[in-house]
Amino acid sequence: MNTENGLELSTQMLIKAAENRGLSVEILDYEDNFIRIQDDQKVEYIKQATKTAVDPYIVPLIMENKEITKLILKEKSINVPAGVGINSLEEGLALFSDWEKKALVIKPKNTNFGIGITIIKKLESLDEFKAALQFAFSYDKTVLIETFVSGKEYRFLVTGDQVAGILHRVPANVKGDGIKTISALVDEKNRDPLRGKGYVTPLEKLSLGEIEIAFLKADNKTKDTIPEKDEIVFLRENSNISTGGDSIDFTDLIGNDYKGIALAAARAVGAKICGVDMMINNIDEKADQKNYSIIELNFNPALHIHNYPWQGENRHVEEKVLDLLGF
Repeated sequence: MNTENGLELSTQMLIKAAENRGLSVEILDYEDNFIRIQDDQKVEYIKQATKTAVDPYIVPLIMENKEITKLILKEKSINVPAGVGINSLEEGLALFSDWEKKALVIKPKNTNFGIGITIIKKLESLDEFKAALQFAFSYDKTVLIETFVSGKEYRFLVTGDQVAGILHRVPANVKGDGIKTISALVDEKNRDPLRGKGYVTPLEKLSLGEIEIAFLKADNKTKDTIPEKDEIVFLRENSNISTGGDSIDFTDLIGNDYKGIALAAARAVGAKICGVDMMINNIDEKADQKNYSIIELNFNPALHIHNYPWQGENRHVEEKVLDLLGF
């Protein structure tokens, strides 16, 4: 793992795997993680490890638009959260009474990587509702308000006609020792060499910004609180690796019925490479519509999180991408 050359870790992995196969690799643009891989038979251009020619241009546009994604999945009888789209802050505020006392998610219509999302477990105040709407509108002109789906979140990486890896993503957290403050525990966890910034390391550093401070406040904690020994303190509701979450490999622990749903979701939007975010209440129960919901499809899914999980096995998913590209 080389964090010095500036390339994202997923791109580094793909380059190394290609070179191990005797393929020619050129880095065309370091900043864009844009590379060219070729042999005597073919040439492939790849950006950020998973933007490739196997996915037509329209496919990421579909996945980027969460309303269209939900519409397509629902037409294929794939379970998605109920919700509504709004085009102004005023329109959203007028719906406060419809969502009061409920668990909900507010997010921009066109984003990826969990950007602009707020999860509210029980909506109590108009101010809280307004702040979440304003945050989402800062990223897009259309915002979705959706029912919060309970369960654990899993990321399925689809490559072609297979699920290459599955991770359970745990929100950013620290474990108390009865001595250190939350702030000190964050600093300690961030010293792990596996954590960095900008996708050049397997995991991202934890933060203690406005979102984390507000989340702690809702749990009657501050950054100076000293958690009890072995107490797990979560810093966020969302479980994205990009916001400091931990990753646990579940590839061999989740049955083929759920894998089949992930594959069906990718096929529904025409995606060959896709990250399927699925909430599952109980992986040991059958995959009926009461037990799962797909909350998001992601174009340009990260590869490195499946090779360097916080816990679990390296799935060598970059090899699956090269296979899919025909090398």
